[in-house]
Formats: sequence, structure tokens, C-alpha cells
Amino acid sequence: MLKWLDIPPSWLIGALGLTWALDRIAPWLATGLSWITWLGDAMVIAGLGAMGLGAWELVRHHTTFIPRRVPTRFVRQGIYRLSRNPIYLGDALVLAGAALHWDVLPALVLLPAFTGIITRRFIRGEEAGLRARFGDEVEAWFATVRRWI
Repeated sequence: MLKWLDIPPSWLIGALGLTWALDRIAPWLATGLSWITWLGDAMVIAGLGAMGLGAWELVRHHTTFIPRRVPTRFVRQGIYRLSRNPIYLGDALVLAGAALHWDVLPALVLLPAFTGIITRRFIRGEEAGLRARFGDEVEAWFATVRRWI
């Protein structure tokens, strides 16, 4: 039941939908500043890049990027030297970028809610799985690389 809640893209799509809806419902919230749109576009591109690089490293090391599946390898190369969760970081950048692109700055309040949900619903479990499988090696990585950035 409600298996769609068990995949992170559903949460991103929902948050993007709320952001878009706020833009349509309250267009007077727009600032009208063109540079905000460009900044939003850059954030979306950076977010997609982070997602792509994160997924690429996992695929390249023949391990899963699907939540709740047991990882076969411990990946800490590439973008994983900067963030323990570059795919989720990319999601957050896309959400923030969309709010800026659509010029709906009040929608940025969705960002902490989104990151909180992702952390509780997915990241903590994934970190526990890494600890159980790779032990001290993971703890050392956790001590040097931040969860988000």
C-alpha cells in the first residue's frame, strides 16, 4: 500500500507540485527580479549534475542506488568525497532552483521540510545499513564527510 511513498522522487515531485501550485495560486508573490530566475536555473542544473554524478559513481562501482536495498560496495570516491548523499542533495537543489526559477520565494520554506522528510524516511536507514555492512570504515567516512554538504 502506498509504495510510491517509498521512493524519494515521489517526495521531490510532490514538493515541486506544491511549489508550482503556489506560483499559480499566488502570482503576486513574485519579485520580478530576472536574476532570481537565472540563479534558479543554475541550481537546477547543479542539482541534476549532483544526482547524475552520484548515480554514476554507484553504478560504476556496481552497487545499488535504490533506497532500502543492501549496498554491495562502499563508495566514497568522486562526488561522495564532498557529500554522503549527493543524489538527495541534488533533489534539494532542484527544489530550491525551481522555487527561484518560478519566482516563488515563499516556497523555499518547503526545503527544510523536504530535507527533514528525506533524512528521516531514507537517509537514516541507509546510514544504518552502511554501518551494519561496513562498520568502522563507514564511521571514519561519516566523521569527515557531511550528510548533505
